[in-house]
Amino acid sequence: MKLYADMTPKNTALVVIDPVNSCADERCETPEWKISFNKIREMLPKLELFLQRYRREIGGLVVIANLTPWTKENLPENVNELYTDPDAIYYSDNTDGFDEKFYAVKPESTDLIFTKNSYSVFADGKLLADLKTRGIKYVIMTGVFTDGCVLASIVDGFSHGLNFVILKDLIETTDVPERQELQKLLIKFTFPRLYGKAITSEELLEELK
Repeated sequence: MKLYADMTPKNTALVVIDPVNSCADERCETPEWKISFNKIREMLPKLELFLQRYRREIGGLVVIANLTPWTKENLPENVNELYTDPDAIYYSDNTDGFDEKFYAVKPESTDLIFTKNSYSVFADGKLLADLKTRGIKYVIMTGVFTDGCVLASIVDGFSHGLNFVILKDLIETTDVPERQELQKLLIKFTFPRLYGKAITSEELLEELK
C-alpha cells in the first residue's frame, strides 16, 4: 500500500501550485539569469490531462493556486526585505495581469481557486482553515516550482498537521541545472523521508480507485 490507510477522496484535496504564465510562459523567462521554463511547459499540459481524469474517475476537492501580482505593494514585509538583496530579487514587471493568468491548466466551476501572496499556499491560514472545515486531512501536491512554492507549501502544511502525497511526475522547476538537481534530491530523499509519499500520477489513480 503506497498511500495512507484512511485516505479517501472525501478527506483529500488535490492542490495545484502556480500553473500561471509567470512560471511557464516564454515571455516571462529571465535570460539574464539563465531562467527558462521548457520543462514546466512540457509538464503542465500533462497536469491538465491528469486533472480531467482525476475529476472524472476520483472526484474530490481540487484547489488551484495562483498569485497576487508579484510586486512590492502586494507582498509581505519579509519577502520585500529579502528582495533588497540583488541576488534574491524576483519582482514581476507585469502591468496587465498577464503573469497571473493560468497556463495550460483550465479550472472548472467545482474547483477552489486560491490567490496567494507568499510562497506557501497555507501562509495566511485561510486555505488551511477552509480545508479543516471540509474535513481534509490529506493533500495531493502538484505544480511549480518544486524547490520554491511547492516545497514551501509542503513544509508549511505538514507543520499544521496535513499529510501529503507528492506526484513526482507533475511537479517541476526551472531549467537551471542546479535547480533540476535539487528537485531530484527532494523527490528521492526529502519528500518521502520527511513529508509524504512520492509517487506517480498513474500510481495515485490506481490506489484511489
